[in-house]
Amino acid sequence: MHVREPLLNWAKIKDLRPTQMTVGMREVVEKRKRWREHKDKKRPEFLAKHMIPVILGPKDNHYVIDHHHLTRALLEEGQAEVMISVVAKLNMLDREAFWIFLDNRSWCHPYDQNGARRSFEDIPSSIADLRDDPFRSLAGEVRRLGGCSKETVPFSEFVWADFFRRRIKRKTVENDFSTAAERALRLAKTPEADYLPGWCGPVAE
Repeated sequence: MHVREPLLNWAKIKDLRPTQMTVGMREVVEKRKRWREHKDKKRPEFLAKHMIPVILGPKDNHYVIDHHHLTRALLEEGQAEVMISVVAKLNMLDREAFWIFLDNRSWCHPYDQNGARRSFEDIPSSIADLRDDPFRSLAGEVRRLGGCSKETVPFSEFVWADFFRRRIKRKTVENDFSTAAERALRLAKTPEADYLPGWCGPVAE
């Protein structure tokens, strides 16, 4: 039986459109560092292993539905193109129907850097215009420290970010990240966080 090889597509990062409003810029910085660790001849292999999942949307634009942090990091590092994988073709939909469909499938996250729900119109049209949400960086750090497990639930780390947003002052996160991370790690293990995806706190017998 003939096995069809996957079709690899290249796209310019500047042409990719996000489906969320923010990223954690500390996360972006870390991904930039890891990218620099790969020598030039190894970079195509890295890109092949980290394909960016996209939706083909209105006017044949490609909308990123995961790996926004990596895409932003590569853009800031001067990488012009990435490999993409088209998850669904929705270019037959008008703009309103497109965003409603994405929202219902949890393929978009229209929440700003303060955790407030916004209009689909407020989602930026460029990866370069994603804004910083320091609590998203905090959630990523807690996961790395073992405070929660990595989940496939869409936007799960944004849910953790909002949990911390209501319990830790923004100034602490921005001005004393290590202290904020220690507090967040303790909070992540408490029973009040047990509803969150990837919670791995102590379980009473």
